[in-house]
Amino acid sequence: GSERAGGGAAEVRGGSAGKHAGKRRETRRSEPRQAMLSVAVPVLRAARRVYRAKPSLRMTLQAAVPQGSTRRCHLSAGSRNRLRWDLSPDDIRRRTEELIQRVKRVYDSVGALDMDRVSYENTLRALADAKVTYTVERHVLDFPQYVSACRELRAASTEADKRLSDFDVEMSMREDVFQRLVVLQEKQLCDPKPEAKRLMEKVIKLGRRQGLHLSREIQQEIKSTSKLISELSIDFNKNLNEENSYLLFTEEELGGLAESYMRGLEKADDGRYKVSLEYPQYYPLMKRCFIPETRRKMEAAFQSRCKEENTSILERLISLRAKMAELLGFRTHADYVLEMNMARNTRNVSRFLDAFHEKLKLVGEQERCYILELKRRECGERGYEFDGQIHAWDLPYYMNRVEQVKFSVDKDKLIEYFPLEVVTEGLLGIYQDLLGLTFQPVPKPHAWHPDVRLFSARDAASGEEIGQFYLDLHPRCVPVSSCVLFRLWILKPSPPTTNAHTIHPLVSAGWLGVQEGHTGGWGLS
Repeated sequence: GSERAGGGAAEVRGGSAGKHAGKRRETRRSEPRQAMLSVAVPVLRAARRVYRAKPSLRMTLQAAVPQGSTRRCHLSAGSRNRLRWDLSPDDIRRRTEELIQRVKRVYDSVGALDMDRVSYENTLRALADAKVTYTVERHVLDFPQYVSACRELRAASTEADKRLSDFDVEMSMREDVFQRLVVLQEKQLCDPKPEAKRLMEKVIKLGRRQGLHLSREIQQEIKSTSKLISELSIDFNKNLNEENSYLLFTEEELGGLAESYMRGLEKADDGRYKVSLEYPQYYPLMKRCFIPETRRKMEAAFQSRCKEENTSILERLISLRAKMAELLGFRTHADYVLEMNMARNTRNVSRFLDAFHEKLKLVGEQERCYILELKRRECGERGYEFDGQIHAWDLPYYMNRVEQVKFSVDKDKLIEYFPLEVVTEGLLGIYQDLLGLTFQPVPKPHAWHPDVRLFSARDAASGEEIGQFYLDLHPRCVPVSSCVLFRLWILKPSPPTTNAHTIHPLVSAGWLGVQEGHTGGWGLS
């Protein structure tokens, strides 16, 4: 939703793209090798070494889970796993209200305690247990907005997200609960668990960041501002998720793109190709198309996504965040955010970036001159005017050209050796080796689509399950159009309930972790 737009006679269309999106994505799904592009050569070599040297890692992914472990995996995917992916819109609305009331009762109970009766069990522990339960059940309600192919279900999930975000603000502004936590800290209880002490310190610090130590008038202003920021942020992301515009190009305007890429595009009635602004189509075009005007049009449209809807939202968010920072005594919104990070404040960040810039300036100028020379030479060969500049729509293309010319990387040849399964096994194999884990597929997992795979992550030495992750690697008619890592939680079956497993669904629209021009991430806890 950036404001930057490079002018454009590009023909951008929307609306009708939605009804064809499913077909377009299914076509791309049949071309998984497109997805395995632009991986750094050392990483590929490492993957090759692991893939060849450690057949046991590959067998872990392909073989069924041993019989002794199957029951435990079903428990983890079943009775212990509270994640539900078969809810209707009405179910989401009902469970949202039930969850709010259940958690609110815990906060009301803590807030009503006499100050002299405050203890670890009835205050900090009660809040922590309620938070874990809330986090687990909330994901069931707000996650479908990112992966469901049903528009009504996505809408219900988005509304649940708004409702729960408002509730988050309400609970974070409970002065009565904050006061009892402060009293509990002052008692300096001799709890043997350092994590309890850390949790106490963090919760109180977060309370101060909500202004609970300030006057009631300022607290009310912070609360209303926080709710508005939350609502606008959800609307901003919803607009981007639902965006479905596309551009029309002739075959000549798409010069340089691979045949497999062209086969994945729909055609309009006039024979031109429809190119959407989704990452799996945007990034390859920006890196491979040698027609500057095509890249310029694509970049202008991509950076102008939802411009009409989101520009006003962004302007309001900037103003509201500045207001919130000022109310809490911070110079800027950035200072407010950085207080919880290692950098602490904007001055430290500026010093780091300035020092970094000085060290890289010479190298950067050398690379700039090299890219300009590549552009000058290519413009001469193709008959284009050389303007002596590197535009935003030039950089991805000429970075790719540097790899081809300077390092002799032929990605069209590389992708032949990296089909989907090979890359999946290679990447997971590297992480098993690095982290001392084994990844075992869970049979018949409960998920939001039959193609989604669920893995159990276990300690290689003890066999203990320490987490799970979903892999959703195929594009479908869903809002997520990029590689995204979500964190979900499932509760362990035994107390204390503050112990929890994590489930990480890696939701992709057509690639696994890495794609040409875009690097995704893998995360395991």
